[in-house]
Amino acid sequence: MIRVTIYKTARHEYVGFDLSGHAGYAESGQDIVCAAVSALVINAVNSLERFTDDETSCTANEETGDIELRFAGSPSHDAALLLDSMILGLEEIEDSREYKSYIDIIFKEV
Repeated sequence: MIRVTIYKTARHEYVGFDLSGHAGYAESGQDIVCAAVSALVINAVNSLERFTDDETSCTANEETGDIELRFAGSPSHDAALLLDSMILGLEEIEDSREYKSYIDIIFKEV
């Protein structure tokens, strides 16, 4: 199962997110759930880097599929919008009958 943990402050500002695990929907190279989640998350990380001035730290492990992203300070409006868009896509996968058992999205206040 893919686990996505979204970290927010009490003021509902993003702090970052963690992604871990594999969906297990299909064999490696055929897993459309992993592919969809990867595309959403990697596009969000690349968009944060290219389209915002926000300072982030991001680590990724290609073998395990783990990704950790943290904001150095309060995220800009554009950065928050990009994460909102990523989360919307992830929630659509989680809300689908066919794929909901392959992804878990957790929101944590920090």
